[in-house]
Amino acid sequence: MKRIFALILAVLMMSTLFVGCNGDTDGGAAATGLEPEAGATLKVWAPDAALETFKGQCEAFIAQYPDAGIKIEVVAQGEGDAATNVLNDPDAAADVFSFVCDQLNRLNDAGVIMPVNTNLAGDVTARNSEESVTAATLNDLLLAYPETGDNGYFLYYDKSLVTDEDAKTLEGVFEACRKANKKFIMDAGNGFYSCIFPFTGGLKIEGLEGEDNDVQKFNDYDEAEVVATLEAFAKLFHEYSDIFFSAEVAKIPSGFAEDPSTVAAGIDGSWDAAAIKNVLGDNFGAVKLPTINVNGEDKQMISLHGYKLLGVNARSKYPNAAQLLADYLSGEACQLERAEKNSWGPSNTVAAASEAATSNVAIKAALDQSLYSIPQINMSSTFWDPMGTLGNNLFKEEAKYDTETLTALLDKTIANIRDE
Repeated sequence: MKRIFALILAVLMMSTLFVGCNGDTDGGAAATGLEPEAGATLKVWAPDAALETFKGQCEAFIAQYPDAGIKIEVVAQGEGDAATNVLNDPDAAADVFSFVCDQLNRLNDAGVIMPVNTNLAGDVTARNSEESVTAATLNDLLLAYPETGDNGYFLYYDKSLVTDEDAKTLEGVFEACRKANKKFIMDAGNGFYSCIFPFTGGLKIEGLEGEDNDVQKFNDYDEAEVVATLEAFAKLFHEYSDIFFSAEVAKIPSGFAEDPSTVAAGIDGSWDAAAIKNVLGDNFGAVKLPTINVNGEDKQMISLHGYKLLGVNARSKYPNAAQLLADYLSGEACQLERAEKNSWGPSNTVAAASEAATSNVAIKAALDQSLYSIPQINMSSTFWDPMGTLGNNLFKEEAKYDTETLTALLDKTIANIRDE
């Protein structure tokens, strides 16, 4: 009911609050009476793949206030490193920056993120999915503007080499890659991706606990089932070591683009969709992650799924202008434009229901996989490195994958994440 109400409210407000990125202010700023400071000079951090889109949207924002003398510099900065860079030097950081939702705790604890202006918070909540708003909220305070609803990953494949049927199972994908003498790539030593291995076996993160609310909590998982799943992945990696490669995801679009191509399939996110589709054309394939056979049972691979948010730097010299810009860039029309140009899945409920989003193969793959995922919120900063180490220990040539070794590896991983 909450989602339905939010969607209805968003639609009713469109005529007065939401208009295109080349029209009036997107997000209701004019209706609130909030005005940008005259002569505001702002810096925006945006990912390189969407840099030109953001530049155009910032120019459109400036056009909303022709007498204000606003200037905006858009700089390439990956969302994964945004929080670290803001924390390192908040005075030199961008006024508005894009980041992944699991970084919100760190930014808030350090006091470097400015809560969403109360004049804008109601509209932001109404126009976005309930889940994305939850990801942008701490202690009942909305701290950031939802920007996407698809911060996850899925399977890309060259349909001339890997059939749709092959893509249903990891075994089928690997065999097709071997037949084509091409690589399968995933960043198996990166905790963002390697968490697939224990998650598929039933491990789940369940928020934070402890005196300082910084200790990762896990579910009551079946250790034997998780270990059996780790063993299934490890066996496949070793059996197909001729085609399985662990590398950063940037190697996937570049591998598809080589002449001749060196990659047939890989696990990546929507941020590389436009580049991969441009290379593969009619052979572009993207679907949810495949299954893996564990002791005779096909288990759906489980991933992390989160949201990208836009934050306003608490040190910004122009807080009104920065808030209005973040509100504008996270609005319906700008999200829709990024869905069309960059294959980003919207968090805005109206944009998410648009033809541009629902007909996009990569966005659909991300949303399909989100049904088989763990929410990327309330995560300890200690989660990533131990989980990456677990992944490294599954595919390395010298790695052992007997039950005793993998049980010890799982226990050590959990203990290191919990800093025990």
